[in-house]
This record gives sequence, structure tokens and C-alpha cells, in this order.
Amino acid sequence: MMKYDESIQIFVPLKVRKQNGRPKIMPPATYLPSEDRTQDPHILRAIGRAWGWRRRMEAGEFNTVTDLAKAVGLAERHVSRQLRLAYLAPGVLKRLVYKREVPAVTLLNLTDVAALPWHEQPERVFD
Repeated sequence: MMKYDESIQIFVPLKVRKQNGRPKIMPPATYLPSEDRTQDPHILRAIGRAWGWRRRMEAGEFNTVTDLAKAVGLAERHVSRQLRLAYLAPGVLKRLVYKREVPAVTLLNLTDVAALPWHEQPERVFD
């Protein structure tokens, strides 16, 4: 069991390419789409954006969520809520990104689940 102050890093090999002058997050080459294709496409986009924001903040580009929100032109509350997705449990991220499992929650609820301890997240997201 991990101590509270320990952390785990997970690297999701997403590619970013420009499409119409805007960055587009591409899934890994080994990605197999779910057969029913019912996963909300906004979920992957939001996770990718959250990870990008997290990296920019960790790199010191922004000192606060307020600074980040101003830079990206979004409301601070929205950025703060979406940023939580960068802290989802590694197992949940793997199931969403690699396996393309369909969550039992909406994107809005997923941001709430991200605040829970990692061991509680899979049950709330997929059951």
C-alpha cells in the first residue's frame, strides 16, 4: 500500500498533431476501438487536455489555476474541474484510454470521481 505522500507516474502515449491549425490528440497505434463505439469522445479529449495543463503547470509555465485559465481563455472553475482528470487512478486511465471501456458516469461525474482515493475510482467509473 502506498503512503499518502507517495505518487505513481503513468505515461499514456498519446500523440498530438495539428488538424486545421488546432492540436488533435491521437490514440496509441495499438488502440482498438470498442465494438459498440459508445464511449463519449469528449472524455478522451478532456483527459488529454487535463494532462497537457498539468504538464504546463508542473513545468512552471503557470503558477496558479487562475493563470492557466486566463491563458487558455476558459473559466477558472471549468479549468479547475477538468484538471482533476489528470489525477485519475492509473487503472482507470488504462481502461478508458487503452481499452476504450465505456464509463458508467458522465464527464462531469468523472471529474468528481477523480477526487476520490484511487482504490474507489474503478467501481464508481465502471459499475
